[in-house]
Amino acid sequence: MFEQTFEKLASLSVFVGRLAKSALLTGILIALALSIGIIGYHQIAGFDWVDSILEASMILGGMGPVNPLITTGAKMFAAGYALFSGLVFIAIMGIILGPFTHRMLHKFHIDENDMEE
Repeated sequence: MFEQTFEKLASLSVFVGRLAKSALLTGILIALALSIGIIGYHQIAGFDWVDSILEASMILGGMGPVNPLITTGAKMFAAGYALFSGLVFIAIMGIILGPFTHRMLHKFHIDENDMEE
């Protein structure tokens, strides 16, 4: 996906393209994770659509629950969704920081005369 150690540092336009792809991928991942939470809270917890969006957004954003959960099924879904949201956060950070980290490490490991101007 990225250039190898023996290759020259990618140009700024290539790097910006990688950032755009990372942003698109994270947007898709966030939309998918949020959709799972919204549908789950609506179907399992019985919240209306607005409350489902609020609850899923708060959990996915790491803020915590807003509305009380009454049924055991709703509590089990909320627990699973909270764990899932933590893993989604880790994945998103990896996808976003990947191009920056690769460029920094690649720049440290190439000679001055190998860099493109």
